[in-house]
Amino acid sequence: MNNFKPLTLAVGMALLSGAAGAASSHFDVTEIDGKISPCSDLNGFVNSKWVATHPIPADRTRWGSFDMLREDSLNVQRKIVESAAKNAAKAAPGSIEQKIGYLYASGMDEAAIDKAGYDPIKPQLVRIDGLKNSADIIGYITDSYAHGEPLLFRFSGNADFKDSNRQIAYAGQGGLGLPTADYYSKPDFAKIRDAYLAHIAKLLEMTGTSAADAQAQAKSVLAFETRLAAASLLPVELRKPGNRYNYVSIADADKATPHFEWARFFAAQNANVKDGFSLSHPKFFTAMDAMLADADTSQESRSQWQAYLRYHAIDNASAYLSRPLVQEDFAFHDQTINGQKEIEARWKQVLATVEDGMGMALGQLYVTDNFSPTSKQRAQELVANLRAAYKTRIEHLEWMSDATKQKALEKWATFVPKIGYPDKWRDWSGLHIAQGDYFANVLAADKFDYDYEIAKIGKPVDRTEWGMTPQTVNAYYSAQKNEIVFPAAILQPPFFDAAIDDALNYGGIGAVIGHEMGHGYDDQGSKFDAQGNNINWWTDADRKAFEARTAKLGAQFDGYEPLPGKHVNGALTMGENIGDLGGINASYTALQMALSKNQAEAGKSIDGYTEDQRFFLNWARVWRGNVLPEAQLTLLNTDPHAPARFRAIGAPSNMPEFAQAYQCKAGDPMVRDEEKRVRIW
Repeated sequence: MNNFKPLTLAVGMALLSGAAGAASSHFDVTEIDGKISPCSDLNGFVNSKWVATHPIPADRTRWGSFDMLREDSLNVQRKIVESAAKNAAKAAPGSIEQKIGYLYASGMDEAAIDKAGYDPIKPQLVRIDGLKNSADIIGYITDSYAHGEPLLFRFSGNADFKDSNRQIAYAGQGGLGLPTADYYSKPDFAKIRDAYLAHIAKLLEMTGTSAADAQAQAKSVLAFETRLAAASLLPVELRKPGNRYNYVSIADADKATPHFEWARFFAAQNANVKDGFSLSHPKFFTAMDAMLADADTSQESRSQWQAYLRYHAIDNASAYLSRPLVQEDFAFHDQTINGQKEIEARWKQVLATVEDGMGMALGQLYVTDNFSPTSKQRAQELVANLRAAYKTRIEHLEWMSDATKQKALEKWATFVPKIGYPDKWRDWSGLHIAQGDYFANVLAADKFDYDYEIAKIGKPVDRTEWGMTPQTVNAYYSAQKNEIVFPAAILQPPFFDAAIDDALNYGGIGAVIGHEMGHGYDDQGSKFDAQGNNINWWTDADRKAFEARTAKLGAQFDGYEPLPGKHVNGALTMGENIGDLGGINASYTALQMALSKNQAEAGKSIDGYTEDQRFFLNWARVWRGNVLPEAQLTLLNTDPHAPARFRAIGAPSNMPEFAQAYQCKAGDPMVRDEEKRVRIW
């Protein structure tokens, strides 16, 4: 369980149509604001009227094209889980239908959950009260991991950065209750720190601690986390592969943390760690070890450890306990941090738990009626069109040498697209979900999923496995597998529709297929080779030329100001901005290739807009939306994606093709000067 809820805009998206069907608008041109010139603000031209008439729902922090599609997906999933709950007793024993049904039904039984109060975590709290030294603390932390409840630092398996065919263990920084390390020190977040203290104290009081002790312990927790934060990297630093990988032997790791014995920890997790692992953030673990040492010499330090562990035991569990605890969880994590006005309906809360614990099993049921083999085949064809366009663009790069270009094309040749859903499904036979007892079911799912992930350590990487469920409205690129993945939920209208013209499809989802491919060549993805290894395949001159271009893109996004005095971080959002720029250019090339083969469609106008104009109309519509200011502030500090309205204008303003489509002139806001214009891929 992890109650910090990071907000992210879509990693990317997926898809586009093949040959256009019967000419049909599928774009409501009455939504266009004729008072705004597309040459001044493409986003305002396309989206301002829609945003003004579509307020953010009270249980959301943002609302736009992606969010509407996500809502549709949630409603489909709701029908699936409610049917499973209704028929669970009659379902085949041990089937995923029965397990999902029991899990969902137990979460919807609020009367039983309220009656239990915080009884389910009392054994944890009693054990924490009895911790007397660093050995006790380490034992508690180790056991928590073994039960699927991570504390203090992150631990998982993943492909080795230097040998992408094998899976190794990674240990990295964690343990913070606020979004980033900056929240513990910067004056901008003083009010949030005060609210955090109040939240900690309230949770402690709600679970049996006196008011005076709760206040004192809250201060201890904040002081503890502030010390961890001082040794933690910020999100922009975590983007760099070199800051996520530090392979060491177990003996060397023990030297770095003399109070924490790694072999014993691995044994308790049944993790097959032999010659070594990645101790990814040495500074963090040095600080952690010093804090463990303090617990053996200072009662104050031991009490601080107990307060920290006690609070996180409560906070991590609160969303699954009685209504007062659920409400307090919402009040801080959603309302205070992100400005959300109302808590989500109970069914959405419990559905999120099913997604967390049995998401891929739910996906197996989802695709049965919501994604046809025909749709999968069409999407595969369309991804192939974008691949061809990307190859053409790489071959014609004027700033890259033939030597580096050859390596770039080798990487292009090994791209693996995954469409819709996995070819093989995960086995859930070892998971026991009982009728009733929501908290016990959550713990069972957590442990089952944790054991499943840890069992991969020491084994060859399974390149058929998916890292996102089919019902997720999103997409992703994996540098270590060199794969692009497009789940079924995004491969549907308005993002995927064979009935619409090519211009809309290529301008919308086609550009985001290109976006995901572009991650293989962004500022960090470009540091991995065709096999997914973190190896340099560039000449020094080409890397220098690349970085000169990305620096201009970073400066462009640094200039965007979504909140008064708060700018986009061009370094944090660099990878996504490169993906957008490469993606829209590749998709525009793919559209021209498609039109050259379909002369019947070439030159057509629909609703008074040419193909090129409609291409850019739909690109902007993809990024349609609004976000609460509190959530926007969180996103600016945590999210590697720029605000959607700047994604709508950022890439097109660098394209002469956009200026030509709308007859924009030099000096117009959407036409960047030649000196500032960015073209990379």
